[in-house]
Amino acid sequence: MRLAMYVSFAALCLATAGCTSGKKQTEITAGINLANLDTTALPGTDFYQYACGGWMKNHPLTGEYSRYGSFDMLAENNIVQLHNLIEEAAAAKHADGSIAQKIGDLYNLAMDSVRLNQEGATPLKELLAQFDGIKSEQDIPQVIALMAYQGANPYFSMYVGADDMNSNMNIAQIYQGGLGMGQRNYYLEQDEKTVAIREAYKMHIVTMFQLAGYDEAYAQKAMQAVMSIENSLAEAARSREDLRDPYANYNKKSLAEWEKEVPDFNWTAYLAAARLDKIGELNIGQPDFFKEVGRLLSTLPVADHIAYLRWNAIRAAANYLSDAFAEESFNFYGKAMTGRTELRPRWKRAVSAVEGALGEAVGQMYVEKYFPAAAKERMINLVKNLQTALGQRIDNLAWMGDSTKQKAKEKLATFHVKIGYPDKWKDYSTLAINNDSYLANMIRANERDYREMVDKVGKPVDKDEWLMTPQTVNAYYNPTTNEICFPAGILQYPFFDMNADDAFNYGAIGVVIGHEMTHGFDDQGRQYDKDGNLKDWWTADDAKNFDERAQVMVNFFDNIEVAPGVHANGKLTLGENIADYGGLQVSFQAFKNATKATPLADKDGFTPEQRFFLAYAGVWAANIRDAEVLRRTTMDEHSLGRWRVNGALPQIGAWYDAFHITDKDPMFISVDKRVAIW
Repeated sequence: MRLAMYVSFAALCLATAGCTSGKKQTEITAGINLANLDTTALPGTDFYQYACGGWMKNHPLTGEYSRYGSFDMLAENNIVQLHNLIEEAAAAKHADGSIAQKIGDLYNLAMDSVRLNQEGATPLKELLAQFDGIKSEQDIPQVIALMAYQGANPYFSMYVGADDMNSNMNIAQIYQGGLGMGQRNYYLEQDEKTVAIREAYKMHIVTMFQLAGYDEAYAQKAMQAVMSIENSLAEAARSREDLRDPYANYNKKSLAEWEKEVPDFNWTAYLAAARLDKIGELNIGQPDFFKEVGRLLSTLPVADHIAYLRWNAIRAAANYLSDAFAEESFNFYGKAMTGRTELRPRWKRAVSAVEGALGEAVGQMYVEKYFPAAAKERMINLVKNLQTALGQRIDNLAWMGDSTKQKAKEKLATFHVKIGYPDKWKDYSTLAINNDSYLANMIRANERDYREMVDKVGKPVDKDEWLMTPQTVNAYYNPTTNEICFPAGILQYPFFDMNADDAFNYGAIGVVIGHEMTHGFDDQGRQYDKDGNLKDWWTADDAKNFDERAQVMVNFFDNIEVAPGVHANGKLTLGENIADYGGLQVSFQAFKNATKATPLADKDGFTPEQRFFLAYAGVWAANIRDAEVLRRTTMDEHSLGRWRVNGALPQIGAWYDAFHITDKDPMFISVDKRVAIW
């Protein structure tokens, strides 16, 4: 597992891709599909329904999805392109060690259901055997490190990334984790739905142990041990809201100091096995959590820890084993947690696995076939225009002083912009794809990634490295490198249309660009300077003014009822909500700048300004299950799609003007109560 400090645009990172064809433009269109609208709704009453109601009616949820939106439709359309590329490699014989051989053979292993079902739990047995030699708690840290190679992360996660206060250098970092249900809330809350999920999780653990070859008595006993450990970890973990404080997560100390603070943890064994024995210092994001890990290791029976380690190995391996394992994993993580009713088809899971193991190799194939140079060129111009517009907005801020403005503009000017694909591709020559088992190959892929990661410790940060593959339908901002990245996968409809006019493209991809730029100045990103260091560059008055304005956003979203009795979490979603708001403000100004000399005409009955906001709303068109609404509200830093529209637009003055919204409309907010930041 690799934890990167970055903020992405989408609620989920969809690792699929595609692009416009790059054919010569014959007509500049409005870009708006009128069938996506619901003109029986009123813009000032429910703009989301007005802009997206037709799309929602025409794209009902299927059993495969807990949420299906324009993001997902994009993924569905483009996974076919990736599938075709991968199947071409899989259908032919290639030289051993070639990228085509690795991609094709791994895909074929993933698709061979007959072999997988015949093997059953056999590939897992070697993995589970590593726990047989554990005699005392002193042996466990070494095993934790070895499991990280394999793609499992019991107790906590370790990753290598930029030192927040010395952003040019990489440092080893430990982060809270080890929860099979992902979020602490599932262990702590007592409402009926959460309790039901917790009970389903217990049954799931028992079933998976039995599939792995253990008898029911041991499976029940192991489940109790797992729940005991995970409950303790959940109680010690920080909330997702508290994790948004970068200063609280920065606790760099020498190894000698950590050995004194957490003496119950066998540091020597762990660091040697983790290939970190040469480090002199370490950042532990959540020290109290890690101290609880040490306490658990020193107080609980070793047998309980072995059961927990076995569980983590089984859970991590499940999707690379027989149908029985994959289906049982889906029964809990798909059905119980999100409300989905159908497992993704095998070929889609196989494509995702190949991407997980050989992401940039697949990305290189994709870029060569599908990504036109013209798209990158147009994006470069859009980014420049958005930078200019954000600079203008900073200049015009009445609440910010001149010294802070100057430093904000310096940070804006030093944004490192990445578009389409990396200049240097990853090297997969050390990854062997053999015919032993699907699971064994996925473990080797994890080992390759792990070695690549730990080799960075103590070395300068490679600011040209990409944190997403080119085929990913998403975008991100990384504060420690002050970079904004727009992979090729997102440069397609409904975000980007080479044949559409500026009203559409500024409303869609333009807001994405502005969103990522604004992350550099949201409640987290603003705490990093132009060099990517965690450093206070604001005057006290300006920081106070920002916090007061941000609190308006928190309060507004806290008051949104997303389901009966369930409210949005304004503090958790603050960064993304600020970025949506800022993206809209900045992109609209850039749009007006770009069309000032040659204003656009009305098209399809809509003004250019109206098309801008319709394009933005169309990005978030989606249907979603009730269970997924609750899950995302608990764990997602992004607001639900409906509220990325109906929560964001009432803060934007230009939206009121475009659709003639007045105080008689339900969505109206008086000017003095609107968010006023960027």
